[in-house]
Amino acid sequence: MRLSPRTTRALTLSAAVFCASAFVPAWAFTPFTVHNIEIQGLQHITPGTVYNYLPIHIGESVDDALAQKAVQDLYSTGFFRDVSIARSGDDLVVVVKERPIIASIETKGIKAFSKDEVESTLKGIGLEVRHIFNQATLDQVVQGLQQQYEGMGYYDAKITPHVETLPRNRVAIQIDVEQGQQATIKQVNIIGNHAFSENRLRGLFSIGAPDAFSFFSKNDRYSQEKFSKSLEKLNNFYLDHGYLNFAIESSQVQITPNRRFVYLTVNVHEGDVYHISKVDLTGDLILPRSKLEKLIEIHPGERFSKANILATNKAIADELGNYGYAFANTTPVPTVDPKTHEVALNFQVDPGHRVYIRRIDISNNNRSMDYVVRRQFRQMEGSLYNRSLIDRSKLRLEQTGFYQNVTTKTVPVPGHPDQLDLDVAVDERPTGSFSVGVGYSNAQGFLFNGSITQKNFMGTGNALSFSANVGGLGSAFNLSYTNPYFTPDGISLGFNVFRNDTNLSTLAVAPYQEVDLGGAVTLGIPVLEYVYDYMSLGFTHTNITLDTSNPIPLYQNYIDNYGNSTNSFTLGNQLEYNTTNSPIFPTKGLYTSLDLKAAVPPGNLRWYKAEVKANYYHPFTSWLSGGLGMRYGFINSFSGKPVPFFNNFYLGGPLTLPGYQTYAVGPQIDGYPVGGTRELLLDANLYFPLPGLEDNKNFRLNAFVASGWVYGVNAVNDGSTTNYAYSNSYFPSLGEMRTTAGIGLLWISPLGPLRLSVAIPLDKKPGDLTQPLQFTVGNAF
Repeated sequence: MRLSPRTTRALTLSAAVFCASAFVPAWAFTPFTVHNIEIQGLQHITPGTVYNYLPIHIGESVDDALAQKAVQDLYSTGFFRDVSIARSGDDLVVVVKERPIIASIETKGIKAFSKDEVESTLKGIGLEVRHIFNQATLDQVVQGLQQQYEGMGYYDAKITPHVETLPRNRVAIQIDVEQGQQATIKQVNIIGNHAFSENRLRGLFSIGAPDAFSFFSKNDRYSQEKFSKSLEKLNNFYLDHGYLNFAIESSQVQITPNRRFVYLTVNVHEGDVYHISKVDLTGDLILPRSKLEKLIEIHPGERFSKANILATNKAIADELGNYGYAFANTTPVPTVDPKTHEVALNFQVDPGHRVYIRRIDISNNNRSMDYVVRRQFRQMEGSLYNRSLIDRSKLRLEQTGFYQNVTTKTVPVPGHPDQLDLDVAVDERPTGSFSVGVGYSNAQGFLFNGSITQKNFMGTGNALSFSANVGGLGSAFNLSYTNPYFTPDGISLGFNVFRNDTNLSTLAVAPYQEVDLGGAVTLGIPVLEYVYDYMSLGFTHTNITLDTSNPIPLYQNYIDNYGNSTNSFTLGNQLEYNTTNSPIFPTKGLYTSLDLKAAVPPGNLRWYKAEVKANYYHPFTSWLSGGLGMRYGFINSFSGKPVPFFNNFYLGGPLTLPGYQTYAVGPQIDGYPVGGTRELLLDANLYFPLPGLEDNKNFRLNAFVASGWVYGVNAVNDGSTTNYAYSNSYFPSLGEMRTTAGIGLLWISPLGPLRLSVAIPLDKKPGDLTQPLQFTVGNAF
């Protein structure tokens, strides 16, 4: 085999390196001018990479100092485990031994962290496939994992790294983890408290001794992070109640010898209660003083409260932010009098300068078209910065259901102090789904459902859906399509077609079957920022089949007047006002709607219906909120014939009056609830998180009181049979109202919404159908 001149030269130089007589080490040669540079020992790293870090170039003079610097520079790259420099004539020979390349990384036994979290951490620290392996980095990973596990209470965790040498200077890394069991908190002791009981203070902690909810919340498992947050909440609690000099003097974590249990001890110093003696407002106020003073949430005579002070700072800054002052800042300056235990507060206002939004940049909208995000924005490019418009824009984006999280960040424009760019990052959630599921309701039995849904069809923001549900009540099929921006002004257009087969006799509500087939077209018009008007035109063909040979008069009268089959053409208009802060679990705001609908010619049904709904939500604390709800409606016929009984209102069940059977509240004829042409429902709720899961947005508990009744159909017994009559009264007798109280749980589970309620009817009457425990899993219809 004949070697090329280049190969021959390389072999010659290589031999020279290992022959003591052929070269002189870097620290022993005399200065010389480099005519050529040879690099030996490379396997994965390119020569160009070495040249970039080498501080010696052809034509330069090299001495001992420069040679030593070259060795240090190359070694400091971390690419090599050994570097040497030698001279062969006027050639500089650089001999390196590369560190191995990571061929694979595998982790086994890690359960406390997700795979994505582990991979992201390893990548961030430099342990990544096809990167250079450094034992020190692996040791750092092992030490960091050990600390993470101990911080989460896994004191028995054992982490064992394995490095397998592979051909071609590669290594395979495997990290084996034996997590062991997470330490359980045995007791939390608080020492030094006098103003508040130990039980009340323990209630501030997100971790503690096992309780009834520990199975779900895992709040009895020790976590250093949760313990630190609990201590912060304890500190803020005292500061919010006037204890200005409160301090946590020490906190101890004691582990039992078997490393299975943890005892937490917190020593506190409460100090004295301080009150506010004076509140002042100074600085460049910009806005009228009277307007800003209304935003102050702490007043003379009240206890010192850190929360109220921070709320005042934010309220003033946000208000100034609505007028373009994006950098407004309010600094509370306290003057403390330790003798009188009073604090004088001076809120110093610095508005900064007004700024404009130059550009809005959208990121992470990998599926959604850019305009789908932009059309929800109320803050316009080129206009003054407005904090409330930005917040409103974020809420509108979240209410689309397309995004799990929306973050905004202002970025100064270089050279233009009066301009900002607004960066908007959206975290998209899956909006398309194909599902086949099974649910259960103790009202309807097993529910089988399947659906194909795309709420953001092809990234356009349009919604397309087909669903099929089969359960104890029958079946329902629905196809719908909605374009929320049929016009650039936000007018929406949608349609749906459906077929519903309902057998209410399975609920012991009514002995009949109903088949509905039809569709509707809906036009939505944005009237004001929080006001929408929806107009609809629909058609429904209804077929009624009575189950018994001797039906109750109410149903037979319908058949006598209309026959078994009817057609109805409906015109509807719904006016909606919505300022709530969340489409799923609102804690603040007002939702009201007025829904008007009428069946008109050429259909053979004639009726008109009105229903008004209102729900008000108000936050009391960061975790506790309240809600008041009201629903009232009526339906009348204008054809001289009775209102079709299947258009009646019904109450009862977990969504209206928990504690009573579904649809079972109201008048009864021959033992069957028949609904009514009038309805009234009132409810009051307290909403709070599941203990230990305060930050989990998929759970919410509520304590409630609800009262309601449907009426307008009166049973008349003539001695031989039961007939009926209609009432013209628009309001029920208070003695007829049914009231219930209880507690409920709503969980957005992987199977769909789960509703569970335990309720006690407070004024049960003879014949009422009650059901204290009610739950629904999956999509009900």
